Amino acid sequence: MGTPEAEYAAFEEKVKRTVYLDNISPQVTDIVVRTALSQFGTVKNVQFIPDYFKSRNIGQCALVEMENPKQADAIVSEIAQFPFMMAGMPRPVRACPAKVEMFDDRPAKPGRNISCRWLEPNDPDFEVAQKLKRLTKKHAAEASSLLKQQLQEEENLAKQQNEALKANHKKYEMIDSVIADGTARHLAKRYKMRIADD
Repeated sequence: MGTPEAEYAAFEEKVKRTVYLDNISPQVTDIVVRTALSQFGTVKNVQFIPDYFKSRNIGQCALVEMENPKQADAIVSEIAQFPFMMAGMPRPVRACPAKVEMFDDRPAKPGRNISCRWLEPNDPDFEVAQKLKRLTKKHAAEASSLLKQQLQEEENLAKQQNEALKANHKKYEMIDSVIADGTARHLAKRYKMRIADD
């Protein structure tokens, strides 16, 4: 095994060639992601981020490691310009470069020395620690509230997209049946309009 510096440098290289995808349909699997992104290069690894809320309508997220940073950049650039659907789902996938904080298995950064110790109430840093503790709890509560709100918005969006897809399907079925049973041709003749055969 190499030095901590070499290990962290290898990890940083991995981050550069990794893409964070979200808004992926819950039905999409590892194989679907690999197949969809193989047009950009070699997919080395797909790691889905667990959905702890177990919501069926919320898009899932994944970290996708490519062979090199150029391929990862191409994915981010392409998806930013054009809506990208996976498995034909009406849910445009979003992509951005991965960040160090997104990895659970990240090694410790060399040179960082973090030490922990118990503080007694008469310690000068005790009050500061108490304030930090209260602030952390407050931020956790705010983050939880925002996450719940975002999940609700995502569920509403998924429902709207599903309803729009069903409505469009019904329209196409109706148009298909009007053309198939000759009604469109009959109306065109009656109003002296020309319609194409295709």
